[in-house]
Amino acid sequence: MITRSIRVNRTINRSITTSSVNSIRLDNSTINSKVINAQYAVRGEIPVKADIYGQQIRDGNGDKLPFKAIMPCNIGNPQQQGLNQKPLTFWRQVAALTECPELIDNTQLFPKDVRDRARELLNEIGSVGAYSHSKGVPFIREQVAKFLEARDGYPSDPENIFLTAGASGGVSLLFHLLLSGDPDGVMIPIPQYPLYSASLALAGSRTIQYHLDENRGWELNMNLLEKSFNDAQSQGTEVKALVIINPGNPTGAILSEENMRDIARFAQKHELVLLADEVYQSNIYDKNKPFVSFKKVIKDLKLDDLQLASFHSISKGFSGECGRRGGFVEYVNFSEDFLTEATKLASISLCPPLQGQIAVDLMIRPPKEGEESYEQYRKEKDEVLASYASRSKLLAERFNQMEGVSCNNSEGAMYAFPQIRLPQKAIDAAKKQGKSPDSFYCLELLDNTGICVVPGSGFGQAPDTLHFRTTCLVPGTEDYINTIEKFHKEFMNKYRD
Repeated sequence: MITRSIRVNRTINRSITTSSVNSIRLDNSTINSKVINAQYAVRGEIPVKADIYGQQIRDGNGDKLPFKAIMPCNIGNPQQQGLNQKPLTFWRQVAALTECPELIDNTQLFPKDVRDRARELLNEIGSVGAYSHSKGVPFIREQVAKFLEARDGYPSDPENIFLTAGASGGVSLLFHLLLSGDPDGVMIPIPQYPLYSASLALAGSRTIQYHLDENRGWELNMNLLEKSFNDAQSQGTEVKALVIINPGNPTGAILSEENMRDIARFAQKHELVLLADEVYQSNIYDKNKPFVSFKKVIKDLKLDDLQLASFHSISKGFSGECGRRGGFVEYVNFSEDFLTEATKLASISLCPPLQGQIAVDLMIRPPKEGEESYEQYRKEKDEVLASYASRSKLLAERFNQMEGVSCNNSEGAMYAFPQIRLPQKAIDAAKKQGKSPDSFYCLELLDNTGICVVPGSGFGQAPDTLHFRTTCLVPGTEDYINTIEKFHKEFMNKYRD
């Protein structure tokens, strides 16, 4: 009995020791370091603090704050509380009928074209609660192909189109296929939308920055692009792809066709995959610079060996349906083997959200003239786009009147990216708090006004420059810019050298 007891105790002790050695608590010292390194400024430190203030106000404890509400200008999220853009009626009516098919014959509540569209989609989809094909509903991909053919004047194959959970889902899919870690790298614009730098950090791959020229309206300088490529190669980087955002985010700039042709030839010359982020193609405010797709450019140039992935999304444009998570990517000049692997990768996530896929159909197939919903849809669309255009113009005009601030006009998208020149005392105060000067400025703006914007360092900026990005989505833009002007004047006086 004594011998047996000793053996049991030894077994228990061995078990405890082994368990202790193998036990790992997940915290910042043990989780994937690539996650720690990834930064996503549009939902970073300042928006997190804004959320805390917002909850404080909702809980009835905001009496001591110097503002009554949070103004969320950190992200292009038009229907967000505080911005309150009204959803497009046609979209929501069709979505409602696909959720509740028993209402589809209700002629009093729903126009005929709404009911016809919902019926057509349900015949192809079945229930919106079921999985679809991993690449998306075949019928909707066929409609996307027709949209692209009409837009560009060139054929489009539905098998080359993947419906995705927003454009971000398409970028993630391609990066998984493209990158194998270090020393792979991707060229991204500076300033850029931080999805790209964050995705590269998660992939353990290298970010290759090329700077846009702020003094020339954020033009893409081909000499700087070539230099960035050569510098990366000299450092042992395997340059795999080039990202272009057009219209620009956060800059609002639209590339000229000549510039686009140069970019396409550059990508072909260096055998780079061209990633065209074209989610703002409906947000065009300069009639002299209409949107032209990169697919049209490379087809016009007959660059049949240049691989292009172009992205579009329901989150932007004039719909602002960010939460439905719908978008698509079209692969141009890719092999069948690649598409097979892309389909396999997409299947791991089973399928994109069905209501997001339905919204893609509504984006690329709006009501036609003569249909019952057409006039209301056209009116709602025109009002939204006119509002974006006038707000963008007003922001740039007023920023340029402020001390130490300059701002290029936004030709498209839904943002302004003003440069701010701060007094040395403000820069010193930021350093004392361990903050970058632009973050310090944006935190002060939030603490004093409730306005939440994003520092330029979150997007990348040229050395010795400071910026912030704000959306043009604010209702009552006049009051908004008045508040910023008042804050800025007080800030500059407080820290004046």
